[in-house]
Amino acid sequence: MATAASAHPTACLALSDGTVFYGMGFGATGQTVAELCFNTAMTGYQEIMTDPSYAGQIVTFTFPHIGNTGTNPEDDETADPVAAGMVVKWMPTDPSNWRATQHLSEWLAARGRIAIGGIDTRRLTRAIRQQGAPHAALVHDPDGNFDVKALVAAARGFAGLEGMDLAKDVTCAQSYRWNEMRWAWPDGYAEQTEPQHKVVAIDYGAKRNILRCLASAGCDVTVLPATATYDDIMAHQPDGVFLSNGPGDPAATGAYAVPMIKDVIAKTDLPVFGICLGHQMLALALGAKTTKMSHGHHGANHPVKDMDTGKVEITSMNHGFAVDSQSLPDGVLETHRSLFDGSNCGIRMEGRPVYSVQHHPEASPGPQDSYYLFERFADAMAQRSAKEPA
Repeated sequence: MATAASAHPTACLALSDGTVFYGMGFGATGQTVAELCFNTAMTGYQEIMTDPSYAGQIVTFTFPHIGNTGTNPEDDETADPVAAGMVVKWMPTDPSNWRATQHLSEWLAARGRIAIGGIDTRRLTRAIRQQGAPHAALVHDPDGNFDVKALVAAARGFAGLEGMDLAKDVTCAQSYRWNEMRWAWPDGYAEQTEPQHKVVAIDYGAKRNILRCLASAGCDVTVLPATATYDDIMAHQPDGVFLSNGPGDPAATGAYAVPMIKDVIAKTDLPVFGICLGHQMLALALGAKTTKMSHGHHGANHPVKDMDTGKVEITSMNHGFAVDSQSLPDGVLETHRSLFDGSNCGIRMEGRPVYSVQHHPEASPGPQDSYYLFERFADAMAQRSAKEPA
């Protein structure tokens, strides 16, 4: 079945079940194949496209006004877009925002990312919700020449995210220091000049705003590649270890990440804090299991309940795998739970400052309900330092 958005379409989206959508292409020309997901956030399309957790995925935006604020260098979460492609309802208009420096289409084209507009995103989103995240092929050809059979075959040939270790593709090549804090009016991003805690952040696909939140919480941050070993970490004599967000199957990345995390927990009393893939890595290291979700959680409006306080936080999420709460071993407590589907959104070790959450407390994009988690990490490091002999 095909749906036509224009008499002369210049882009085509083909799903693995044979469904084909025609629309108008923008951004780069060419073809890409990936898993198709949807994101319900009303803001932050630039941050979403540059979030390394979207590696291997084409993002359908349910909010129709994508591109109306343009793009700018400050809002990138990594150097270049990582999401494979973009699907929107309406073609981007000329930007109307004082911070804009480039049109969305120009920004995508310069970075080799394909986009399609004029799509019935409500219908597409319903299909994803009902049938699960499909594999899809997206092509942008200004001449409108599409080999639909080949596109459907390409979508069906995509291996899928299960078993894929994508963290190794998006992690940093070498270690680096980070001292930039969160954006604040009127000066923008300020530098952390008086850090209180030395933190090693393991980069499975870290977003810049997470690192900024750590710096704003008083941390002197050193970022290490995803393959960093226990000895690599301890060489920096950290006060705490942070496990970042990232893409792909946590079980695949866990092949090398889990042994390191186990060593940190077993051999030290360092506070450990994980987000997103880092949450899943910690759970695996503590003996739990992870599962592939039907269509995942992607948006900036997800209600999560803090099981300790009863408080409900509105959170930003981006994940296609989840920790199986039924597999949590003794001594590991569930701290947060999704109020959408009851899936696990947080864990902690009993009696240890070792914890993690599935959602994104850095809120880029999204609400700021969960910023306190960075302060909790800083407080745990301060308490540990206070106990050490002078």
